[in-house]
Amino acid sequence: MVDEPSVLLVFERCVSARRANTLISLVSAKDKEFHFQNWFSDRLGETGLNHEPGGRNSYPDFRMVNSPEGFEIKGLKYPGREASFDCNSQVPTGLHNGRTVYYVFGRYPERPDGPDYPVLDLVVVDGSFLNARHEYVHKNKSVRGFGSYGDILIRDRKMYVAPTPFGVLEGVAHAATLILRADVAAPERFVCVGNITRRESPTIITGYEFDLVKNDLTARTVPNSDAGREHRFRAWRTTDDPSTPVCLRADSPVVDDEDTE
Repeated sequence: MVDEPSVLLVFERCVSARRANTLISLVSAKDKEFHFQNWFSDRLGETGLNHEPGGRNSYPDFRMVNSPEGFEIKGLKYPGREASFDCNSQVPTGLHNGRTVYYVFGRYPERPDGPDYPVLDLVVVDGSFLNARHEYVHKNKSVRGFGSYGDILIRDRKMYVAPTPFGVLEGVAHAATLILRADVAAPERFVCVGNITRRESPTIITGYEFDLVKNDLTARTVPNSDAGREHRFRAWRTTDDPSTPVCLRADSPVVDDEDTE
């Protein structure tokens, strides 16, 4: 018997907690980022599976011990910015250091009436759905010589802005959805609610240049040798959840958030 991926049990615990109205708790007014992560951590603990939490700047946020899986957590206010999210210093990926990485997106009320509030909807997605390339290694670089005296350093500290499942998919609002690669089969206690295909773009960015005089950023692109390559996924729900179908948005209404800072 082949062991099931840990993500299945973890997802089920999240579904059960959401159905039982287990609330997110805001411990401190300064806790603007980790309240949903703490909620997920409790669900992960309920599984009894051995795992390791990462530090504040580590990736992914949680790493399983007995299976090559990890979880990166992204909480989103609703209504609010939900079509894209910031990735600080780590481009989204479905494979990192030999681990399959799953992204956990949870939406919660933008203006709750107290310190405890619900998870409105939830999407757990294989990181390959966000970005199928795994070979890129993020590095921050710098150059010295800027300014009147030539002793100011310019640091190239990249941030990536990626679409969320809410930005590219129909049918995931107000439900709990698990999106896996098509070659990963879910057991009978799950039901498939969508077959999704993403195709690689005609070109890829290999670099960029910033003109300090004109304040212009220019990308360098090359033809993508895998242009048109299809990456197939399936959307799953537990059998007692709504079977609302999930599919790609025809208009791909991903918000341009390049100036959010």
